[in-house]
Amino acid sequence: MKFLTLFLLVIGLLVTVRVYAQQPGSDELKKRVAKYNEELQQLNREYEETANNKRSSLKQLNNLKAQIEIREQKINSINSQVRLLDNQISENNTQVHNLQSQLDQLKKQYAAMVLFAYHNRSAYNKLMFVFAAKDFNQGYKRMKYLQEFAGYRQRQAESIEGTQKDLHVKINELDNSKKEKNNVLVDQIKEKVTLNKQKKDEVQVVTDLSKQQGQLKEQQRDLQRKIARTNSEIRDAIRREIAEARRRAEEAERAARAANAAASANPNKPKAVAPKIDANSSTSEVLRSTPEGARISDNFLENKGHLTWPVSNGIPIRWPGVYTIEGIRTETDGVEIKTNAGAPVRAVFEGKVAMVTNIYGTLTVVIQHGEYFTSYSNLKSATVSKEERVTARQMIGSVATDPTSGDATVQFAIYKSTNPVNPKLWLQPE
Repeated sequence: MKFLTLFLLVIGLLVTVRVYAQQPGSDELKKRVAKYNEELQQLNREYEETANNKRSSLKQLNNLKAQIEIREQKINSINSQVRLLDNQISENNTQVHNLQSQLDQLKKQYAAMVLFAYHNRSAYNKLMFVFAAKDFNQGYKRMKYLQEFAGYRQRQAESIEGTQKDLHVKINELDNSKKEKNNVLVDQIKEKVTLNKQKKDEVQVVTDLSKQQGQLKEQQRDLQRKIARTNSEIRDAIRREIAEARRRAEEAERAARAANAAASANPNKPKAVAPKIDANSSTSEVLRSTPEGARISDNFLENKGHLTWPVSNGIPIRWPGVYTIEGIRTETDGVEIKTNAGAPVRAVFEGKVAMVTNIYGTLTVVIQHGEYFTSYSNLKSATVSKEERVTARQMIGSVATDPTSGDATVQFAIYKSTNPVNPKLWLQPE
């Protein structure tokens, strides 16, 4: 029973240490907050421009929603900073207390040594202490003791001086941590006030927009139709690639069997090797049936969490999920990234272009990476064509600007076969 309790205690400690180790550090949290500040400044400038039109628009609403989401993320990061600073303050307090106790003890010991040295300050007393020994060995040890005592007293004085310096450093660190915490808390209060104001602004914009409900609903229906059509076209393109890969694999297997049958009379001739693909083979087996397909699939998976973003400068304003605006339900497979007008769009990984198509006036590009696919939608131009091989970070087109809202956004999605996966888990951290 004791062993089981000890085992569970050790496991719990390991889990706690692992979770703590995964928490972002102070520098990482500061970088996040700085990035959120940049994004909020950019969105706020755009919001002010639309607000000056004296007429609420869907762009205003989307801008406010993006600001609210980023500001909530910033507040969460600030909360993490406060918890981290609280831990630092607590740790510094403990270290200051321990150093103070250590310093007090050293001073007591040093005072006792000084008192002893005072009582034995004359050379006569020291000689008497040595000559009073009962034999030569004891006398020698007493003489060494006096020598070591003097050296120890010197080291003790140096130890007191070093401890005082350490104590001074820790007190400064404690003061700095407290000041930093106060500054962070002031920033937190300011962000919460701004967040509450923007939520009220959002309600007001929605109220204003309700007066234009008919027009906005039509805009949302157009957007919903475009997204649904885009998702359908992407999946159809992926299914065509899967079907073509299956056909090629089955054809290669039949050719290999025929070649082996023809060469059966010659036992010294090596047999042809082909992937064993049939109607029961899974989609993954089909797409990985060639050495090239298997290599790119494995490399793509190894880069999970490290893929480059499709645009060099952008703000994610909508992640995969179901959204309802003005009563219109819209489901997206990927992330919508707000960027600069005409910004270049680049491939996130090497692969082969599976589709370039026009959907309601903008282009969508699909790239195959073995058993994985990436899609890039809402492009005004494309610089690649079907079957073309592309490399990571290669430019494949440029972003289109919505004529109604004035927003320049690119929709990016990742699929494993025809199943969408969350790009947030695959792209480099923001």
